[in-house]
Amino acid sequence: MKNLKEFSNYLKLSTKHIISFIFLLLLLQDFNIAQQKPITEPDKNENDSLFVMKKSPLGAVLRSAVLPGWGQIYNESYIKAPIIWGIIGGLAAAWIYNNNKYVDNRDLYIQTNNERFRTLRVFYQDQRDLVSIYIGITYLLNLIDAYVDAQLFDFSVEENLQTNQTQLSFRLKLN
Repeated sequence: MKNLKEFSNYLKLSTKHIISFIFLLLLLQDFNIAQQKPITEPDKNENDSLFVMKKSPLGAVLRSAVLPGWGQIYNESYIKAPIIWGIIGGLAAAWIYNNNKYVDNRDLYIQTNNERFRTLRVFYQDQRDLVSIYIGITYLLNLIDAYVDAQLFDFSVEENLQTNQTQLSFRLKLN
């Protein structure tokens, strides 16, 4: 009976969180309800140009989500991909090392019941778990970097050859 009551409370709490999340998403939506100008012949006085981003931020994030570093390659930041692969590879090697040490010390503790092996087992388990967190953070930073890099792909800093001064130019996509 107690488990059923706990499960019921869990469902109520989960439902409240899901409804709150959906409500938050609805609040963050960009609603364009205003009347728009009918598409006719463009005004002769307007010098507006349509800006189209060269790189899709969502495309970069999805690529990096599938294979870390792929979004950086898509954004033409070729040097970042091997750095990400090296960091994730090094962390994966550290995770495997700590997991193997954990398993060895766990087995030795079970066989000998020696307190030293239990201490080492707990140490390597903590190290393995910490490396798992680092892998997750690296993966998340990989996604963030791909998104930001795609957003700033059209941003350029060029030197004006006539005045010998640095020129900063970027375009904003406004709805």
